[in-house]
Amino acid sequence: MDTTFSAIANNIKARRTIKPSTMNGNKIPNGHIASILELADWAPTHGLTEPWRFIVFEDPKTYCAQHAELFKAANPGESFNPTTYTNLQNQGNNASHVIIAYQKRGDLPKIPQFEEVIAASCAVQNLLLGATALNIGAFWSTGGMVLKPAYAEHFGLGAEDSILGVLFLGYTEEHPEGKRKTPIEDKITWNK
Repeated sequence: MDTTFSAIANNIKARRTIKPSTMNGNKIPNGHIASILELADWAPTHGLTEPWRFIVFEDPKTYCAQHAELFKAANPGESFNPTTYTNLQNQGNNASHVIIAYQKRGDLPKIPQFEEVIAASCAVQNLLLGATALNIGAFWSTGGMVLKPAYAEHFGLGAEDSILGVLFLGYTEEHPEGKRKTPIEDKITWNK
């Protein structure tokens, strides 16, 4: 195989989920964040709708405080869990940046919504691979309030937009080994 394929293959195989608690708190230069967001912008897009959008928090504590307050407002009285609230407040303590990834519905109704979500998800994968190439750890989360309507409303999303998740980015000394439970041969059917 040629060296370009090998470099891409190695980067893809090196990408791992890195929990924010294992990040070290060191700041990523905003230029690096901008560079990986530029890679996200090169995802495939049907009809050139470019449905991916990102909200970047340079201070994870700002994001986490908002997330915790959304949880508190949605869970009044006895349904409020103070442990969950505290966990949401502190989730990004060791992260450098937090990015909310979402799909913004385009103005071409002939393109099915699921295709827009797929395109935006490809943009997130580009971002994650760019982060890996820069030795930045990333955690893609949909926990807490992330998939609740109040979350989308808080961040000004439209009725046909979709939250894809929250990305916690940070430097880490952890580099877990990759594994797959099912061999690739069991996932492929070849037809002649």
